[in-house]
Amino acid sequence: MTTEMQQCIDMCHKCHDMCERMLSHCMEKRSDEAMQMSMVMISCADMCRMCADMMMRCSSMAKASADMVQMCVRMCGMCADMCDMTAEMCRRMESREMTELADMMNQCASMCRQMTPQAMQSA
Repeated sequence: MTTEMQQCIDMCHKCHDMCERMLSHCMEKRSDEAMQMSMVMISCADMCRMCADMMMRCSSMAKASADMVQMCVRMCGMCADMCDMTAEMCRRMESREMTELADMMNQCASMCRQMTPQAMQSA
């Protein structure tokens, strides 16, 4: 596994964990916006976990098929889109904690977009 791929997997795990921890922060607010944000954060956490799982499986296969590699790359792209969308929503909540989460999500999105077929196949 390349260093870049391992770093992306680690960042996806960190993003998942922070989303899960921040759920209580949203739920304490008891507003419609916070409840909607909670649902989006759950989806983002799930997407990050699934993306990391797929990358680990892809890297553990001696020679992952081209189709599997493409599927992992597509999953990374969807994860990046989800992280960016969730980060934008987090920033609208105007709290330090949510801004920190948004920064992490943007970093995760950037790393996920770097996962190309070449990066996966050299793993």
